[in-house]
Amino acid sequence: MYPVLVRIGPLTVHTYGVLVAAGFLFGLAFAVKQAKKEGVPSERIIDIGFYVLLSAIVGSRLFFVIMNARHYVKHPLDVLRIWEGGLVFYGGFALAILVAIFYIRKYRLDYWSIADIFAPSLAIGHAVGRIGCFTAGCCYGMPARVPWAVTFLHSESIAPTGIPLHPTQLYEAAAEFVNFLILTSLRRHRLFKGQLFWTYVFLYAVLRFVVEFFRGDEARGFIIGRFSVSQGISVVAGFVALMVIIRGMVRTGESQA
Repeated sequence: MYPVLVRIGPLTVHTYGVLVAAGFLFGLAFAVKQAKKEGVPSERIIDIGFYVLLSAIVGSRLFFVIMNARHYVKHPLDVLRIWEGGLVFYGGFALAILVAIFYIRKYRLDYWSIADIFAPSLAIGHAVGRIGCFTAGCCYGMPARVPWAVTFLHSESIAPTGIPLHPTQLYEAAAEFVNFLILTSLRRHRLFKGQLFWTYVFLYAVLRFVVEFFRGDEARGFIIGRFSVSQGISVVAGFVALMVIIRGMVRTGESQA
């Protein structure tokens, strides 16, 4: 919709980058607030947040580049053009988790307590970031005739212009905001450490699996037919998360019996 926020001479500020940064800062502030309630040093949360951000950007971009290797072999400098989109959440999530584990282990923090602190922040940060995707036109939807279909008109939009499309970026943003509300409410009724994190993984896997059916961008990669790579990852991640949640609830019930 509005890929360029400000353009002053050679300086261009892209709306996508501003909203991704805003989502990160909002999520980090929420995590710091929760950490104080649980007695976790704020500086540790801030450090983890920035390390996670960097690794998430690298991981999400690397995953996208690998899936579209033919293009980037011919145009290697395009790897750096992240303001044009091309970030795969699951790639960033995987690398961010590895980096976070390293940091948490280094400072001997509790893995699952930290994971639960960050879970709602992941949801709200991602929600704001997806609005950034909407402004840039990346992660766009298939042609649609629904009343809420959107038509991109800006010449620098990544999405096809002049065609009514499913606003898949807003679908995901709205669902992630609901996830945020669910996770913040669940915190008061948490039965075991790690429950919020795994609930986030499960909820995101479900929403991503559904939203993928309405996506129209072909560069995200497919396993077979219209079944995308992200849907395949969602099935595995959702199943693992559900099993962990059930196991945790069963163990909690047994310990209270």
